[in-house]
Amino acid sequence: MTEHPTSFDRPSTGADPADPRGALLRTPAPPRASGSALPAQGGAGETPPAAGADSPGAFEHAQPGAEQAAEPDTHRPRPASEGVPVQPAAVQPGGASPGPVAQGAVVPDGAADRRALPAEPDRRTGQPTAPGQPTPMRRDGDRLRFVGAATRRIARGMDLDEIVMGLCRATVPTFADAILVYLREPLPVGDERPTGPLVLRLRRTDRIPAERDTEGGFVPAAQPEPSGLETVGAELCEVRPGSALAEVLRGVRPVFTDTKSARAALPELLGEERDFAVPDGRRAILAPLRGRRRVIGAALFLRGPERVAFEADDLLVAAQLATHSALGIDKAVLYGREAYIADELQRTMLPENLPRCTGVRLASRYLPAAETARVGGDWYDAIPLPGSRVALVVGDVMGHSMTSAAIMGQLRTTAQTLAGLDLPPQEVLHHLDEQAQRLGSDRMATCLYAVYDPVSHRITVANAGHPPPVLLHLGGHAEVLRVPAGAPIGVGGVDFEAVELDAPAGATLLLYTDGLVESRLRDVWTGIEQLRERLAATAQLTGPDHPPPLEALCDEVLDMLGPGDRDDDIALLAARFDGIAPSDVAYWFLEPENAAPGKARRLARRALARWGMEDLTDSVELLVSEVVTNAVRYASKPVTLRLLRTDVLRCEVGDDVPQLPRLRQARATDEGGRGLYLVNRLARRWGATRLSTGKVVWFELNRG
Repeated sequence: MTEHPTSFDRPSTGADPADPRGALLRTPAPPRASGSALPAQGGAGETPPAAGADSPGAFEHAQPGAEQAAEPDTHRPRPASEGVPVQPAAVQPGGASPGPVAQGAVVPDGAADRRALPAEPDRRTGQPTAPGQPTPMRRDGDRLRFVGAATRRIARGMDLDEIVMGLCRATVPTFADAILVYLREPLPVGDERPTGPLVLRLRRTDRIPAERDTEGGFVPAAQPEPSGLETVGAELCEVRPGSALAEVLRGVRPVFTDTKSARAALPELLGEERDFAVPDGRRAILAPLRGRRRVIGAALFLRGPERVAFEADDLLVAAQLATHSALGIDKAVLYGREAYIADELQRTMLPENLPRCTGVRLASRYLPAAETARVGGDWYDAIPLPGSRVALVVGDVMGHSMTSAAIMGQLRTTAQTLAGLDLPPQEVLHHLDEQAQRLGSDRMATCLYAVYDPVSHRITVANAGHPPPVLLHLGGHAEVLRVPAGAPIGVGGVDFEAVELDAPAGATLLLYTDGLVESRLRDVWTGIEQLRERLAATAQLTGPDHPPPLEALCDEVLDMLGPGDRDDDIALLAARFDGIAPSDVAYWFLEPENAAPGKARRLARRALARWGMEDLTDSVELLVSEVVTNAVRYASKPVTLRLLRTDVLRCEVGDDVPQLPRLRQARATDEGGRGLYLVNRLARRWGATRLSTGKVVWFELNRG
């Protein structure tokens, strides 16, 4: 059986090929004569040939190249010639011949002597068809083919707009001259019970264009007188309970608008002033759009007065179109909600902005495995630590589902909590392994945890089954760091090992997930070697003394991916090590005694004088004295004092007491309790972090 698509594809048989609004039959055109730039056009006195095997049917929405694609298939049986109704040519009043042949129709030899064929009688009524009148879909096979092609077109849509557009394009002009699609505002999702009144919004309209495109081989065709089909309905319509429109929508089934209930419902749907746009008689069908549980809209199919009116069987066609469209819209809304939830989940699971850490610059990228799978288990993080250090984390949970994203979020939160305790990297991985086992026996993940110290220019790395990081040196040399691989998180009963490596100033550390280096076309070690070569080649472009820009470096790394290399999510974290010069660091140990605050003030004053920051002396002396006084009051071991000069002045005081100080409002009669209040008022920002050996209280001041 030969398939007959709708509207913009090849139309079904059984309609007028000469109908300017779009016919249901299109026959292939004969080959164009060589040397002719445009097809020949008939003169004013010529009669166009009847539709048949020798002449193409004018089709409004034919795709470019349809003539070449519509070659006869010698391997399929062709329908019998008597199964296609012959369309009469339009005869103008007074016996005049019809207008010019549409450009694109090849006039065969002897066409000037050919006259219009007599009208063929209607196969159902036996009455002759009026000249120039479109022939309806007379056979059930025509309707079945049209419904099949139309529903396939509607089903191709993935989102709401595509489905509504598919309904309009499949309907106009094959089934109707115009269509108006109203949808509920807002559309209910799944089992949600809508609140408030039922409001319909005009989502889309479509109609046969008033004129053809005269550019590219088309000429204007004879158009009927302007009708109300060009009038657009009201934008919003509130369906009042108990109204005629509410009764029609509750009835679910399509109805002709010449019925009493439908005629009363049209003014409510279209507006009182636009009711005249609907033709009289059975030339309009109002079809409710019902999803799985409730009415979600309505579609109004219209035919102009120059076209055959709808028949009773056309109600079944409208019902099929409305049902498939409504179910598609329902699923599209559910898919849109799921995609929104997935996007929000992934967005909240990953850091929105990377922190600004002292002595290191950061950049990151995240790419999902596919547009339809927007969530996954890959994550990255940068966590500031006491002492101006920073923890760099990258991990990968198995799978690309929302479950994987949820597990990733729990592991990331656990890693942040463990980092706040300032645990060693291997201890962090050990606790992550225990957390993964508590989540389930099949919760597997890989993770790499690194801690960078800008003062010592060292980095400590621990690995749990993750691809090793790559270090790009300032001179352009790229090396894969030798880090013990370890077992993945979730295996249980394994030990993790940490190594300490040099992190020279100007070097760039690249942490990534296996989606960047592993695919169906290459193994992971081949991908790592390609990544190393790509980094080295990129560094050569900026010279040995200037590292490549961090953001551009991330883009260059992602450009190494080929068409078949996107099998998995990709998380990428790049860290440029600037470090802190030893001349910008001042470090002292203070015995926990009453003279410690005074000594701390003198040491801070000397350091500020050496750095040329005397304007901060008064504020620093006051704040250092208050913080050191609180530390030596409870400490049993020496207190540490460190000043760091970067873009800000940072002061850190450490002791062996794990209890963190809390800001409180001192009463007027209290002799103490105002130290942190002063720090909070004078410092740019401050904080306290618990360590495995005690705590660190720090504050920052803006440089003058």
